[in-house]
Amino acid sequence: MDGSTTFLFNPVAPKEEPKKFAYDFSYWSNDGYIEQNNGYCTADLNHPNGSKYADQAKVYDDLGRGVLNNAWEGYNSTLFAYGQTGSGKSYSVIGYGPNKGIVPLLCEELFQGIEEKKASGDATEFEVRFSMLEIYSEVARDLLGNIGNKKKGLKIREHPKKGFYADGLKTYMVTEYKDIQSKIEEGTLNRSIASTNMNATSSRAHTIVGITLIQKAKNAAGQETAKTSVVNLVDLAGSERVSSTGATGNRLKEGAAINQSLSCLGNCIHALAEKSSGRNTRVPFRDSVLTRLLMNALGGNSKTVMVAAISPADINYEETLSTLRYADRAKQIKTLATINEDPTEKLIRELREENEKLKKSLQSGRFGLSDGKPGMSEDEMALYWMKREEEMKARLTENNRELMQMKQSYEEKLQQAHLQQRVDDNKAKIEEEKKKHPHLANLNFDPLLSGKITHIIKLGKNTIGKSDTDITLFGPSIHDMHAVITRDNNGVISIERCNSDSRILLNGDLVTSEVVLSHCDRIMFGTTQLYVYNNPEEAKKSKETYPEVTYEMAQEEIVNKSGINMDTDDQSLETALLNTDLLEVLPGIDEANSISEELDKCVKFEIMLISPQMVGKLSGRTEVLVKMRNLENKLEFEWPKDVFLNRLYVMKEMYQNYESGEEWDLPKERDPFIEDINTEVRIGNVQVFLQPLAYMVEQKEQLEITDFKGTEVGIMNVEVVPCTETGKEYSENDDVFIDNPTELIGKNLHFIMKIHGCRGLPNKYRDIRCKYRVFLDEEDTVSEIVTSTINPDFNHQKMFSFKPVTQQLVDYLNNGAIMVQVWGKQKVRNSVVHKAEGKNTKQMFQADLLNHANKLANGFRMNGRTVDPDKQSIIVELLLMKKQQSRQQQRLENFKNLITVAEKQNQRSVPVYLIKDLLSASTPEAAEPILAQLSSDDEYGDNNRVSSSSACILL
Repeated sequence: MDGSTTFLFNPVAPKEEPKKFAYDFSYWSNDGYIEQNNGYCTADLNHPNGSKYADQAKVYDDLGRGVLNNAWEGYNSTLFAYGQTGSGKSYSVIGYGPNKGIVPLLCEELFQGIEEKKASGDATEFEVRFSMLEIYSEVARDLLGNIGNKKKGLKIREHPKKGFYADGLKTYMVTEYKDIQSKIEEGTLNRSIASTNMNATSSRAHTIVGITLIQKAKNAAGQETAKTSVVNLVDLAGSERVSSTGATGNRLKEGAAINQSLSCLGNCIHALAEKSSGRNTRVPFRDSVLTRLLMNALGGNSKTVMVAAISPADINYEETLSTLRYADRAKQIKTLATINEDPTEKLIRELREENEKLKKSLQSGRFGLSDGKPGMSEDEMALYWMKREEEMKARLTENNRELMQMKQSYEEKLQQAHLQQRVDDNKAKIEEEKKKHPHLANLNFDPLLSGKITHIIKLGKNTIGKSDTDITLFGPSIHDMHAVITRDNNGVISIERCNSDSRILLNGDLVTSEVVLSHCDRIMFGTTQLYVYNNPEEAKKSKETYPEVTYEMAQEEIVNKSGINMDTDDQSLETALLNTDLLEVLPGIDEANSISEELDKCVKFEIMLISPQMVGKLSGRTEVLVKMRNLENKLEFEWPKDVFLNRLYVMKEMYQNYESGEEWDLPKERDPFIEDINTEVRIGNVQVFLQPLAYMVEQKEQLEITDFKGTEVGIMNVEVVPCTETGKEYSENDDVFIDNPTELIGKNLHFIMKIHGCRGLPNKYRDIRCKYRVFLDEEDTVSEIVTSTINPDFNHQKMFSFKPVTQQLVDYLNNGAIMVQVWGKQKVRNSVVHKAEGKNTKQMFQADLLNHANKLANGFRMNGRTVDPDKQSIIVELLLMKKQQSRQQQRLENFKNLITVAEKQNQRSVPVYLIKDLLSASTPEAAEPILAQLSSDDEYGDNNRVSSSSACILL
């Protein structure tokens, strides 16, 4: 950051010019600070970055105070917090400990301002109301209302004056900052419960905190006026999820609705930016719940601030760039805010008039006939009128609610607020018990939600399970009676499972018998319930310093214990990205398998680590894929990480409905456990190295086809043949061989790629074809599909021309390869597939595990053999060496013959052009006429004479 400009450097190409982004403010808060005794972080002027460090007070002064001033004046205001999870947006907005963020500082100053105005004799009546809602998977939930009604959510309705609103969202009157703080904690706790027990991942949910400031006073004419401003503080879902809304072509993309809100927000921002530049563009506010609720904030009556939080870590470069571009587009939007101030009598009168109109329309059954759309069927028309009637009734109810609030005196509202206010004694009691007694505290992907759910461990037995237990947990693989934690009189606390199917991991290890717990132990119940065990008494007695236990630490521990070592000294960017992917996917695989087992879906998931060469790439990093195996019909599919994660969220929704006793199953086309049997799968790859072509040498090879594991699954016959511009292949007599590939630069190159066929492919495939790309191709070259055989003859050939050859192409030929991918569809053995021997998914999992153990005991038997990935490269180099050796041998023979002829002619010099011709002669037949020219040239008949007109070499 330099002033208001942010510079972004590409870690992969550090010599490139940095990308520059200019905003109203650019803050640096990664380092350059020092922590004071009270915990507040302030600039460290001895640090190189100390002069540009922005503390929380600086950010609030620039952004938060302006939002508050807008509220005092009667403007609606909105503050967005956007950015990748972990980049610090919650720190800026909420803060941590003494480093309070924008929200608490704004609320504190708001009530300070109210007290100051009252103390100065201001007769204005102030009213502050608070609300908090969450949007997850296009469902809006009141975080301060009944969180049990999680599926139905709140209806989003439209009001002619105030726009879209969440019907039924509860607002609470608050009289001091600690009331707001209490409500935020209550809402955060409900978010944590939803995230832990309902599979609603918080990093994919948006939170909107609404603060309404109403100022009632009398104007010069003696009329009572109400100045109303709504401040929306929006914590958007992690922006890294935008790129994961399903791979292109994924049929579940439209059904998952995971990132619909963020995608629609991006579309709205794009459209609004174009509109601000003068274009007549439709803004798709109605496409998502989030954009409907924030319509005023984005393009209407609101002053809006956007905080875009970014990470300086090199592994987050792409996400950081995406966030900066998103913010750059957003800053182009222009809104026109107006002061919301009207006489109270006028507001009441308008509400009453509208209510009378609504009542008359409802009584007469005529509510907007002119709005009917032509061409509607009777059923469509009936549904349309039913929705119109419902909207009118909802509007009438909302108007009545507002009328009642306006008529109530401040004292009546205050009395009602005290009745509404939940007693915090229980919460305070739990906080005190946490300091004295052992307890379990939840760990969550979102740090703000960790430690919000607490279970105190009482003396004796503490049962854990789904129902009728001391500690109630929900989620995949959680049994009715899952585990028991025992606390005896001596302070010893142990855990044991209730039955052999109860899955409990203690510090990453499977619990099979009773185990004594120690302070800071990590415990996983089932596949999603992750807790840390805290024992304050033990912590006091021990001299050991305990590290802070985080969700990432616990999950990494589980990954390491599963056999994948993440504790490595390799600090490269590729390793960091791989570890990030593993931590995201591995917990999901356990969860997906548990859901599959409980829903009896006969599908098993496994992790796959794939080198770039195994997926048809010449370079790159190791990728994480997920193998989906249908244990019923034996079909296997490999899913990229993003496809798996998107399907996992649909699986979670299915399980949630299943647990709630609702209709949970989905049709085949939307079922995340089902893959279309006609989906193509990659059978294997072939690397066709192009180094011979760089020397104009044809290549005819029989190459191994290898699968993801590097196992040979067949062979392929291919040719790469240099040719003329007309497609005529060079013969052996055509001397086109070159000594150095750089000789091609500036010339034209033509060659033919031939794929004759494959042999010995696995019998489970059908409809086989090949795909490949050459050099800078953006689309695949595809062979014809061959059916009904595992020995397909493609007889495919295509000519490629490059005019002229560039250095980049020479580098590609010298060091690269054409990656030919073999694709096919899997055969289903039976037209109607039944569950094997009547087994359910759980029994199939057990049988599969037993089968795997037997293979380990007896040694794996594989159809193919493991292929050395460097084998083909070595073969190519040997081919070139043989060609070059043959060429050098021929040159040596040519010079021997030259010397013999010269000695017979008694000549001491030879013209240079004959030497050059001999160097180019690749066969004895080509050398003969050159040598004959030497013996017949009279100019060189005299062994003592050197021509003055021709360059010669003395022998």
